[in-house]
This record gives sequence, C-alpha cells and structure tokens, in this order.
Amino acid sequence: MQNRKIANFEVSNIGLGCMNLSYGYGPGPEEEYCVRLLNDALDAGYTLIDTAALYGFGENEKLVGKAIRSRRDEFVLSSKCGLRGNADGLREINGRPDVIKETCEQSLSRLGVDVIDLYYLHRLDHKVPVEDSVGALSDLVAEGKIREVGLSEVSADTIRRAHKVHPIAAVQTEYSLWTRNPEIGSLAACKEIGAAFVAFSPVGRKFLTGTLQDVSNFSKTDIRYSMPRFQAEAYEKNLELLEEYANLAAETGCSMAQLALAWLLAKEPHIIPIPGTTSIEHMIENAGASAVEVSGEVMACLDKLINQETVTGARYDVGAQRSIDTEEFA
Repeated sequence: MQNRKIANFEVSNIGLGCMNLSYGYGPGPEEEYCVRLLNDALDAGYTLIDTAALYGFGENEKLVGKAIRSRRDEFVLSSKCGLRGNADGLREINGRPDVIKETCEQSLSRLGVDVIDLYYLHRLDHKVPVEDSVGALSDLVAEGKIREVGLSEVSADTIRRAHKVHPIAAVQTEYSLWTRNPEIGSLAACKEIGAAFVAFSPVGRKFLTGTLQDVSNFSKTDIRYSMPRFQAEAYEKNLELLEEYANLAAETGCSMAQLALAWLLAKEPHIIPIPGTTSIEHMIENAGASAVEVSGEVMACLDKLINQETVTGARYDVGAQRSIDTEEFA
C-alpha cells in the first residue's frame, strides 16, 4: 500500500478498524480467527491499527494486544478514551481529566504496551470543556504514555479550540459517499491545522459493498438496528442507488467496496479510511483499493449519485445524535 502521514508517522493509506471483531455488529469471529486476521493485515501492508476502550468494553484492546503486540514495531497503534463501559454495563461519555488518565492506564495494560501512538478523545463530553479533556491528553503526552492526540466526531469549531491547547494529529469521523457531514467543516479544519482526517465506516456500514440487501434480521446488538437509513422502507430506496454505483465500479475495474475507499483517497491527500471487517478475504480486498485510480468523470458521477441529498434516512436516531458534536446539514 501507499503511505500517508499522521503527524510524524508514515502509515498505510488504508488502515484497519478493529471494532467489528468485538463490538457493534453482533458477535465477532472466534478469537483464533481474529488473531489470524490481524496478523494477515500486517502481512498485507496495513500499518495503522485502530481500537478503543469502548469496543467490547476493553475486550478489543485485549485482542489487539494479544494478537500483534509482538510485532509492535510494524504498525502505528491508535486507541480512544472518553467513551467507555460503566459499572452498569452501559456506554458512558466521560471526558473528565481524571477519567481520561485512568482509561489510558487501563488501555496500556490491556494492550500490553508502554505507549499508544495516537490517542483520541472518542466523544466530546458536553459537560466538560474540550480544553480540559485535551489538557489531560497533553499531560499524557508529556508523561510519555501517548505520542499524539486525536479527536473523534467533533465539529470544526471544537477542532480549532482543541488545537490551541495541544496539536491535534488526527480527527476521526464517519465519512463515505453516503455520509458527507465532514464536508461541512471538519475536513477543511483538519487541512488548516495539518491534521489527518481518519474516515471510519468508509463503506457505509456495508451498504457500499452491495452485499447487504436484507436489513430485516439485525440483532438488537447491531448498531444499525436503530439507524434510520437502515430501516426497511428507507433502505429499500437507498438500494436503488446501487445499480448505477455497481456500473461505475465495473467501469473502474474494481469491487464496489474498493470504489468507496478509492473515492475517499481521491478526495483529499490527508484522508485515511479505516474500514473494519470480520473477513480476511474482505480485509485483503480493501487493501487493494490503495492501487485503484478513479477517473475525474467517475468521481463526478459518484458525487452526484450518492450524497446527502439522495440518501434516504438520517445517519443516527435522535438519542445517538445528541452524543456527537459533528455538524449536520440543514
């Protein structure tokens, strides 16, 4: 794979999101398979590995540590704080400085490492000024426990405020053909301050692969279960977009998933998509997008075909929307 930059790190221009292995889309694969997938990903050229304290309430960090910490010098390791499981087994947004530092210690232990290369504030805690949360992350840099500071699901204004406290190396937010919110402001803010933009869910939580036709069987532990655009009526309309999309992938000579990733890579040089998967085959397929070239004509067709005006259904339901700081289209 080709490389892109996060601060002083050179990383593969497509990273690996590890959430799917433990959390978010129902039960993950058996541990032995996950260990193999992570090692095969390093062999395939992935050098950016992304996890979080929230994923599996710490289990994903343990998995990553067990699987590949013996190959620590082969990849840039990123994790996240500020969103975790609480004592009641529920998600909790907590950006207090003491909680951030406590979570970091727990992450270091679970990962089995001395330092985390890139540590994100997973969600903005609206009860805690971002300056206070980033101040705690800055302290962790000074203590040698993390190397770079990142933010996740934040607005351009929050990015700029945080950057005044400590340099922000990366901002991670959902971005794909069918989730264009970063184009409102955060993409430009990242370019302005020299931060990488790390795009999660770059294949639209499977939509842009063309392989998800039936959304009626999601379990309640699948995060798509409550997402408006995955509800049956809305999704049926969204599927209509895929016929022409499939034609554009065929014209480009790649899979539909690869086209989604290649579109992101072609948009801006500071964008790094991090698709997740529970399939070794799909992981290798995703890596192949690094070499896909998308013509200007196809880029224009894609932008016109799938965007905030043509997709049916909101990204999150009302409750989930309250937990993020990302700008919304009017």
